Amino acid sequence: MTHDDTMTIREMCDTFEVTPRTLRFYEAKELLFPIREGQKRLFTKRDRARLKLTLRGKRFGFSLEEIRQLLDLYHMGDAQQTQLDRTCKIARTRLSDMVSQRDDLNAAIAELQDQLTWGEQMLASMSETKKAAE
Repeated sequence: MTHDDTMTIREMCDTFEVTPRTLRFYEAKELLFPIREGQKRLFTKRDRARLKLTLRGKRFGFSLEEIRQLLDLYHMGDAQQTQLDRTCKIARTRLSDMVSQRDDLNAAIAELQDQLTWGEQMLASMSETKKAAE
């Protein structure tokens, strides 16, 4: 493997906008497997693909353990059918959770807007009553 096929920790950080600490953490969680040359870490194309999928999974709310398990299914020898099936199942559940959270948030926003409107109307009414009494 040539150096052209690998990236240093700094190159990975710059490319994926993560910190060295994040990369070391993902390595400890067995999400990345850089080549070690003394203290130096070299990340392969496989590591870059795994990091990209890890970051996407995190953005969607998957746990690191779910992501690790999904990544580990890649080499099942079934053209990724098992990996894709499991990913779809987790994604459906996560999407349902996100839609529910969005609906709850929309309801809370609407209620807060109503309360704010009521409060502003009350303040205006009180101000008008005070002016009339003066």
